[in-house]
Amino acid sequence: MLTNYTAKYTKTNTGYMGQLVEWPEVITEGKTLEECRELLKDALHEMIIAYRQQGKEIPIGEALLEQVAVEI
Repeated sequence: MLTNYTAKYTKTNTGYMGQLVEWPEVITEGKTLEECRELLKDALHEMIIAYRQQGKEIPIGEALLEQVAVEI
């Protein structure tokens, strides 16, 4: 089964933080955006393995995101 997850990346003082929107427990940091992407994929893979071993239900992906602009 192929599932897509939505990644959110935030610039930090030391690089980037990546987190899955649908599965917030999957989170990581990298020095570059590319490194953060790869580490997030690895973290997702490891989390799937851990959830399967524990018999937990894996969260479903495919979140709908929308940017909302507001003047402040």
